[in-house]
Amino acid sequence: MPLMGEMVLLIDPRGKRYLVRVEEREFHTDLGILKLGELTAKDYGESIKTHKGKEFRILRPTVRDYIEKMKRGPQIVHPKDAGLIIAYAGISPGDTVVEAGVGSGALTIFLANAVGPNGRVISYELREDFARIAQRNIEGIGFDDRVTIKLKDIYEGIEEEYADHIVLDLPQPENVLPHAVEVLRPGGYFVAYTPCANQVHRFFQAFQEYREHFYKPRVVEVLVREQEVKKECIRPRTTMLAHTGYITFLRKL
Repeated sequence: MPLMGEMVLLIDPRGKRYLVRVEEREFHTDLGILKLGELTAKDYGESIKTHKGKEFRILRPTVRDYIEKMKRGPQIVHPKDAGLIIAYAGISPGDTVVEAGVGSGALTIFLANAVGPNGRVISYELREDFARIAQRNIEGIGFDDRVTIKLKDIYEGIEEEYADHIVLDLPQPENVLPHAVEVLRPGGYFVAYTPCANQVHRFFQAFQEYREHFYKPRVVEVLVREQEVKKECIRPRTTMLAHTGYITFLRKL
């Protein structure tokens, strides 16, 4: 049962989704007005009606629901890439993750969800406007208890004594390699997300100096193609979410 102040996902009869906070106010839609305070007397899976009698189904939102609806500034790391980063690096509850290039905070939120309330995500960001957007989004989902955003340049160094993993969304991740060698725990992953092939090439040129510190690198990209499922025909959609970035994984020895 939703509590006052919590976020809930409402789905209208057309399938349109709304992410709202439970509070004593009216929420206006083209299908009528909802009194959000009434949600406290409902349970997930039940419905709430507008003044026009239209039913909205109540669901507990997932992290992805929140990220799809949150305020954005710069381009986010897509769920397909964030999921692979977490899976391949084995990011787990209780881990400490140093991140850089926080942007709108989407990857930060995925990482914070993975490390849980006993973990930490320390995010380095140079631009104050991006940091403000990310902080607002992180507070909105309630992860500010485990995320710290620093207005600092990670190229100049990592202040933390150790990290279980380092995850970067930066144009020159090779500049962080000398700091990662000192800070990253054995067995932890250095992950670099870069959109362009020439960035990967430049990174690997710089990596040769640090090769002895890491297990053999791995570079992947994730392509997602949804299927159209109809009674008469099942076929791939004509559009797909193809290249967004290359993800490089290094494991500290």
